[in-house]
Amino acid sequence: MHIKASEFLVFLKRCVQEGIGPFQEVVLPARISEGDSPPRLTRLEGEKAYVLDGFRPVDPLKTVFYLAREQVYPLTLRPVRRLVAGVKACDLRALALLDQALMNKDFIDPAYAAWRENTIIVSADCTAIAPSCHCTLTGGNPYAEAGFDLNLVWAGDRTLLEPGSDRGRALLELVRAQVPVETDDAGLRAEAAGRRARLVGSLKRQNAAYERPSDYSPMRRREQAAWKEESAECVGCGACTHICPTCYCLILNEESGAGQFVKVRSYDSCQWQGYARVASGATPRPKMTDRFRNRYLCKFIYMQGDFGRLGCTGCGRCIDACPAGIDVRSVVKNLLDRPAGGGAEADHA
Repeated sequence: MHIKASEFLVFLKRCVQEGIGPFQEVVLPARISEGDSPPRLTRLEGEKAYVLDGFRPVDPLKTVFYLAREQVYPLTLRPVRRLVAGVKACDLRALALLDQALMNKDFIDPAYAAWRENTIIVSADCTAIAPSCHCTLTGGNPYAEAGFDLNLVWAGDRTLLEPGSDRGRALLELVRAQVPVETDDAGLRAEAAGRRARLVGSLKRQNAAYERPSDYSPMRRREQAAWKEESAECVGCGACTHICPTCYCLILNEESGAGQFVKVRSYDSCQWQGYARVASGATPRPKMTDRFRNRYLCKFIYMQGDFGRLGCTGCGRCIDACPAGIDVRSVVKNLLDRPAGGGAEADHA
C-alpha cells in the first residue's frame, strides 16, 4: 500500500499529540539548527525540522539502544514503548551485528535487550548521500532490505509501506485506520526501483577511487611501516569508535555509595592509551600505531570472523568525526593496494 509522502510524518505527530498507537515516544532525525545542517536523532516534540528521507543522521542508531552511559546493576531500567523512524540501511546492518554481540545464546545484555524489545523500527530509503557515505563499498545499499518492522520506500510524492515483522504489520493497520491509503501499482514500484538504482549509481561514482576487493586479509599481513604511515595523523581521541554504529566496547565503573552497590557502563575506546590497561599499569598496545591497526583489523577481519559480517557499514561517520581528517576509505584502499614489504609483521591483535 502507499500514502502521500508527507502523510507518514503527520501520522507520527498525531500519534504523539493524540496518543494514537501503543508507543509512548517517537524518535526520528531532525535538523536542530537552521540551514543545511545534518540531522540529529531527537524525540518528536514541538516544532522542529523533522526528516525521514535524506541520508543517515549524525548519531548512530546504537545510541538509542546501547546508551553512552547506563546503570546496569542494579538494573532499574523501565524502558518506554517507542517508535524510531527514518532509520537508514547502514544503521540496520550495524544493529544486526550488535544483536549478535549483545543478545546471543551465551550472553544477553539485559539493558540492550529491554530497549530492543520495546522499540518499533521504521526504516526509510536514503534519497541523498553525504560526501562520506560509502555503503556500497562494504556490501550494502542505500535502502533497507531486512531488519525493519516497517520500511518507507519513496516513489515521487508517494511512500510505499513495506512491513517486515508482525509489529510492522500491526503498525501498517494503524496507519491504514488513520491515513488515506491506496494499493500499490507497477508504475510506482518501477519509479521506486529507478530512484534506488540512481542513488546506488551516485554512490559508486562518488567512491570509484576507493574501490577494493572484498578480501581484507592482506591488511593483517601489512608491515608495521605501512600502519605507521597511515596512522601518522591520528591523535587517539576515540571519536571514530564513539560515533561508529558497531563499536560496543565498554568500561564498567564502580559508583557504589553507602549501603548501595552500583555498576555503571559507559563507552570505552580501543584508541585510548588506557584501553585494556591492567592493574600493574601494563597495556597490550602502548603505541598509537598498534591501536590504530587493531581498530581496522577489528572492523574488517575480526568482526567478520566473529559475526559473519563486516564491522564497517560504510556510514562514513568516522570520517566526519575525525579531527585529523583520516578517511577510512583511503586507509583501507592504501593498505590493500600496497605491495607486501620484507616479510609480514607479527600480529599485534
